[in-house]
Amino acid sequence: MLETIPSAEEMAILVGGPLYDIWNKLNAFIEEKYDMECSWNTGGKAWKYEYKYRRGGKTLCALYARENCVGFMVILGKNERLKFEADRGQYSKEVQRIYDGTQTYHDGKWLMFEPKDTALFDDFMKLLGIKRKPNRK
Repeated sequence: MLETIPSAEEMAILVGGPLYDIWNKLNAFIEEKYDMECSWNTGGKAWKYEYKYRRGGKTLCALYARENCVGFMVILGKNERLKFEADRGQYSKEVQRIYDGTQTYHDGKWLMFEPKDTALFDDFMKLLGIKRKPNRK
């Protein structure tokens, strides 16, 4: 858990203005469809901050921030991977490439994206939809 949540200004300086805009758009995109508990944490070795979406003890996804970089992670378990693989043609080549290049662990594939624009947002929502149906209209 973080002692102090970063301010908007700190985040904009950390990731850079254009990526901070992507960060905000991605959060708004998720929050439009999902009513979740959100928490700030340290980002481990690779990231400065983690912003996690959870509900009922299950993580939906997490956003990460470090200098000049924003990350979006979704973990697909075994059944979720089967759903993705059955539908993979519906995803962009970039999402398929990241999926194929991600190691599979005992608890699933930890898909990490580093969006530079909103091009993959629709794919991100499809991935989240595999994990959990949206609970906002």
